[in-house]
Amino acid sequence: MRHALFLAPFDALSEPALLVDLAGRAEAAGWDGFFLWDHITYRDPVVALADPWIALAAVAQATERLRLGPMITPPARRRPWKLAREVTTLDRLSAGRVTLGLGLGSDNSKELSGYGEELDARRRAGMLEESLDLLEQCWSGAPVQLDGEHYTVDTKPFAPRPVQDPRPPIWLASRGEAKRPLRRAARYEGWFPIELAGPDALRAGIEEIAAIRAAEGLPPAFDVACTTDDHEDHRPWAAAGATWWLHGFGLTPDRADVERTIAAGPPDD
Repeated sequence: MRHALFLAPFDALSEPALLVDLAGRAEAAGWDGFFLWDHITYRDPVVALADPWIALAAVAQATERLRLGPMITPPARRRPWKLAREVTTLDRLSAGRVTLGLGLGSDNSKELSGYGEELDARRRAGMLEESLDLLEQCWSGAPVQLDGEHYTVDTKPFAPRPVQDPRPPIWLASRGEAKRPLRRAARYEGWFPIELAGPDALRAGIEEIAAIRAAEGLPPAFDVACTTDDHEDHRPWAAAGATWWLHGFGLTPDRADVERTIAAGPPDD
């Protein structure tokens, strides 16, 4: 199992220079990854937020080994072609260390309704599917064409391409026991489950993903990234099949707690 820091860049951690410093210390202490929440606004008590993409660009320049990326970005409140450019730029800046987390997003903090974005979950799912198609096309080196329900694109090939070939790995999020996001994740490189009942539910999800990938002739290698905000023992989740443990600190991260966790280094498996 690999271990990463999973930080909300909020309030005490909203200064980008501090995030860069923390990432540098995490790399020196032997951590494997550094992932940031991606939000425009957030519910109380959060007040201050940093943009994760600009912060991650700075982190990329200050580190050499850490995997990095957003967990998760909802394409429904992004323009997928702009997202493709951002991911490519970050992948090249980091020499191929980006992992892209994607999902539907939610309106728990009025990030959709507060800005006139799509509220219907089914439509956001359709936007996510079309965005995945567009991202892959943008990174292919071929002309980009889509006449979909949500997006219409007809343009020349994007250049440059990402460092990672054929593209950066994509982890798809799911919430609870929902099956459709699980099936979507099975087509890509990783699954980021949120609010699962426990390791047994994780094991069942992994078995379902393995069956889908086998039926579609996809390789068995697949990442499963789990997280909690309460320093839970990661070992039962590792035994259930998790390949990454994202050490979270909740929506009000305590700087001293984060610094202590970084300094202690990743736990032994």
